[in-house]
Amino acid sequence: MTRRRLLLAAALGAAGTLFAALMIVPVLFGASQFMFGGGGAGAANCVDTSQAGAQPAEAQDARAIPANYLELYKKAGAEYGIPWNVLAGIGKVETSHGTSRLPGVSSGENYAGAGGPMQFLEPTFRSFGVDGDGDGKKDRYDPDDAIPSAARYLKHNGAPERMRTALFMYNHSWDYVNLVLDWAKRYVGGDFTIVQSNGIDCEDDRLPANASELVQQIISFAMAQRGKRYVFGANGPDAWDCSSLLQGAYRSVGLSIPRTTFEQWPFGVKIAKGQEQPGDLVFFNSGPGTGPGRPGHVGMVIDKNKMIVASCATCSPNIGVKPYRRPDWVGTTRPLARPDLRRRVEELAARAQTGG
Repeated sequence: MTRRRLLLAAALGAAGTLFAALMIVPVLFGASQFMFGGGGAGAANCVDTSQAGAQPAEAQDARAIPANYLELYKKAGAEYGIPWNVLAGIGKVETSHGTSRLPGVSSGENYAGAGGPMQFLEPTFRSFGVDGDGDGKKDRYDPDDAIPSAARYLKHNGAPERMRTALFMYNHSWDYVNLVLDWAKRYVGGDFTIVQSNGIDCEDDRLPANASELVQQIISFAMAQRGKRYVFGANGPDAWDCSSLLQGAYRSVGLSIPRTTFEQWPFGVKIAKGQEQPGDLVFFNSGPGTGPGRPGHVGMVIDKNKMIVASCATCSPNIGVKPYRRPDWVGTTRPLARPDLRRRVEELAARAQTGG
């Protein structure tokens, strides 16, 4: 798991429609004028990422940026395909482009262990540091190295196509993300929109027409998580692993299934291959401790040979739509065929109908 970035002290710190009252509406990245794509329940919108790495022209507010920093932002932005003004927004929020006199800017570390104009933790800089000036050293206090290192780190975390995600990984605060983007917009005169594609293929952006509304709602929740991070052991809302994603999807309509893949495999009713339906779980002989009778990876069927799945931390996207007919496919189960879940569906429907 990528090490969490810390904020500088100066920054901002089946039943059909009867289930509507039971639904949890997930918001993928919060309300923001900068966000492209949907984040709530239901299929997210397709977006055009062709201009994701475009370099905008500077506006008058950019004149307040020290000239050497402005040049470095633009150079690193062009090299890594990150809009230069986003890098400038980070530099402004973190250390006011290296001019802050707080501890950990020009030397030492702040209370959180961060140092340099772009406020890197030492372990993070060791992993992503760049020798930007070619002097044979990587120095987090040198803007020649720190600024391209920040661009490289954003790129690693999905920028420019998933800019809000990448900024959140830079510093785990949505206030921070919004503040950085506010400055980024000022530096180009307000004519700036980032892309948040969520790993979406437009052809995958439909719910199965042959599924009940309950199943569509379950799938809607899972589909709305596309573009988020895979983190083993995570349980939402900003990151998931393969089994927690599906547990969360069922939980969103008031139904409980086990947490882990090993527990989910014996839970549902076994379904013959070729008979799977949307909402079914497909299991794979993949992952630590796995075997033919003990599958360690799971996805959810959304259509013929299509599943929504939290794949892995290095997969692109981490969470997305993929085929499930592959050599390590072990089998399929149907949780909704269990008598206890059928009863629970009826109970929830009756409760919603009576307003209880």
